[in-house]
Amino acid sequence: MEVLVSTRNHNKFREISAMLKNSRINAISLEGFSGLPEVVEDGATLPENACKKALTIARLTKRLTVADDSGLMVDALDGAPGVYSARFSGPGATYASNNEKLLTLLTNVPMKKRTARFVCCVAVADAHGIVGVVEGVFRGVIALTAKGSNGFGYDPLFWVPSLNRTFAQLSAAEKNRISHRAKAFRKAKKVIVEYIRKQRKVSDNGRKRQAAKKLKRKPISSF
Repeated sequence: MEVLVSTRNHNKFREISAMLKNSRINAISLEGFSGLPEVVEDGATLPENACKKALTIARLTKRLTVADDSGLMVDALDGAPGVYSARFSGPGATYASNNEKLLTLLTNVPMKKRTARFVCCVAVADAHGIVGVVEGVFRGVIALTAKGSNGFGYDPLFWVPSLNRTFAQLSAAEKNRISHRAKAFRKAKKVIVEYIRKQRKVSDNGRKRQAAKKLKRKPISSF
């Protein structure tokens, strides 16, 4: 089973490919397709952005497509940066500048009030429309300082109390088992597998109908 992943973020594609690898679903990169537009993430919510990215690419390529939009939601900031996580620090935002702004806004905020959650919304679409939308959530705390060199985005600041480590201190395999994206893609895999099953059933029924028509048209021999 092949699924096109609607992202140009190499870090995301690598994580998503790893999550789908053991389920007989082959993730395909946008790099194999020329002339595809950059889908502008201008939705007001994570689901809106995920659906837009999945549906736009699915319609252009006529392939089953999956897309995600993720955000960090900090309770002390009333859910910010949320849908604006990637561009939190303004035009030209980088992982470093976003993390710096987050720490600045949380200056003097005690650990017990630095609770946050990573949210990942995944949309699956084909050329005809949205097939399914699912969500994964992982709760943690924003650390006082960045720790770790793995992962990307806000991972160095996202501390997991039960593990006493940040996401950036986890190995890729560890993070891909527990993260918000891992939770969302476990659900998305079920959506994809069920979609494929239904498509195969429709295809099989079509072949059976064609075979039945041929039998009806076959002349009857008389002796």
